Amino acid sequence: MTCPLRIRSLGWRNKLGRVVWGLVWLILYRPSPVTFHFWRCFLLRAFGATIGGGVHPYPSARIWAPWNLTMGDYSCLSHNVDCYCVDKIRIGAHSTVSQYSFLCSASHDYSRASMPLVTAPIVIGEGVWITADVFVGPGVCIGDGAVITARSSVFCDIPSWSVARGNPAVVFKERQFEKLLNK
Repeated sequence: MTCPLRIRSLGWRNKLGRVVWGLVWLILYRPSPVTFHFWRCFLLRAFGATIGGGVHPYPSARIWAPWNLTMGDYSCLSHNVDCYCVDKIRIGAHSTVSQYSFLCSASHDYSRASMPLVTAPIVIGEGVWITADVFVGPGVCIGDGAVITARSSVFCDIPSWSVARGNPAVVFKERQFEKLLNK
C-alpha cells in the first residue's frame, strides 16, 4: 500500500544530528575497510539505526539520517547506494540494495509556491533484490521476494514475488525458481 506524502519540517535537533553524523560518516564510516561491516553497523546503531545481524553496509553507502533506518538480518546496502532517509526506510532480512541505487523518502510539493518538504516511508520486504542504479520513491512498498531490474524507477508498490522493470517500473512477470534436482 503506497503511503501518502505528508508535509514535514525538520527541527534544529535533526539538523544538528545530521551535522554530527556527517562528520562521523566522513571521518570514521567512509574510510573504513570494505570488510569492516561490523564497525559500520556499530556506528549506525550509535546514531539510532536498527540493525540486524550479519548486515553489510558498504563504506561508500550514504545514509542521510541513520535514526530513520532499519535493516533486517543479512541485508545489504551496496557500494554508492544513496539512502535518503528523511522518513523511515525499512529493508527486510536477506534483501540487497545494489550499487548506485537511490532510496528517496522525501520530495517537495511542487503544487505550492513554498514547495514544502513532503515525506513518506519506504518499505522493502524480505528477500528483495533492488538491482543496480534503481530509484525508489517516497511511500513505496516492495513486497517480499520481489526483484527490481537495473535502472528502473519505482513510484508505486510492487507485489511480492514479482519482477518489475522500467521507468516507471511495472511488473512484467512473476518470480519463479527452478526445481533443484537431488542427485
